[in-house]
Amino acid sequence: MLEEYRKHVAERAAEGIAPKPLDANQMAALVELLKNPPAGEEEFLLDLLTNRVPPGVDEAAYVKAGFLAAIAKGEAKSPLLTPEKAIELLGTMQGGYNIHPLIDALDDAKLAPIAAKALSHTLLMFDNFYDVEEKAKAGNEYAKQVMQSWADAEWFLNRPALAEKLTVTVFKVTGETNTDDLSPAPDAWSRPDIPLHALAMLKNAREGIEPDQPGVVGPIKQIEALQQKGFPLAYVGDVVGTGSSRKSATNSVLWFMGDDIPHVPNKRGGGLCLGGKNCTHLL
Repeated sequence: MLEEYRKHVAERAAEGIAPKPLDANQMAALVELLKNPPAGEEEFLLDLLTNRVPPGVDEAAYVKAGFLAAIAKGEAKSPLLTPEKAIELLGTMQGGYNIHPLIDALDDAKLAPIAAKALSHTLLMFDNFYDVEEKAKAGNEYAKQVMQSWADAEWFLNRPALAEKLTVTVFKVTGETNTDDLSPAPDAWSRPDIPLHALAMLKNAREGIEPDQPGVVGPIKQIEALQQKGFPLAYVGDVVGTGSSRKSATNSVLWFMGDDIPHVPNKRGGGLCLGGKNCTHLL
């Protein structure tokens, strides 16, 4: 598995893009390696587990959450993972398959503080909210802490404050930019693969925009040259975002101008949207 993955990493690097996240089969193979890690691969295996598995309800996330839950309960062993570390990693998975193990951990005196901290900053609970509420009503102090944290909106108020001053480098695109310019329909097949799909952003030449391969690859070198100035990029246009492919268009822009999301492979967030008249198109 590691040999094949490293080959894939090299192939993607040749295209100038990040490797794909692990799929369910790769994650299952990773589980076996974590149980009996080859000498010298320990740090690499932990990095794959921590940073290269999609969160939420992805099939690979199901395998990851199940393994970490087993570690937390003592049903599986790895020399690289303690139950405490397993709960900590479950807390990075945003929602979905990680929720039940975190709620279960509220009943474990040793793991409950870690689980409570993770759940306090997890919003994608859906009906599992009532499971935490039930534990709180039954007297579980850590469940009470989670409920109070949600009520106090700590998940929002503890976020970094907006800077008093923002310095950005302008990436100027003349005229109107529609979502097909940012996420071309002929390249729709690659939309789930954000780094690959983003290569097609602005692939057709226009004033001030010089695609690396006209009609195929957008102005990557031009963007990279601006990034060398050391400031975040700001996409500036006269009209930006008309069209229907708003999610994939936003993903393309954010891939070049956003911030990495901790523990979430191949997706970026952040960015700042300013408009003179209408800011709805890409929101």
